[in-house]
Amino acid sequence: MPKIKRGNFIFVTWIGDHGPRHVHVYKDRRLAVKWDLDNGSVMKGRATRRILEHIRDLEEEGLL
Repeated sequence: MPKIKRGNFIFVTWIGDHGPRHVHVYKDRRLAVKWDLDNGSVMKGRATRRILEHIRDLEEEGLL
């Protein structure tokens, strides 16, 4: 999957990456959070309200 930019964040997933299904979220080239899409929880980092809103929107659009 290509990188998706929303606001000041870049959302990245890889086809065939290890489970659970997750997204890496970067801000200013640094990992902000690694979010577990299957369980809706943080794997690494810190999820802000704005990041969670973007993730929800991307899932609704079928991009994640």
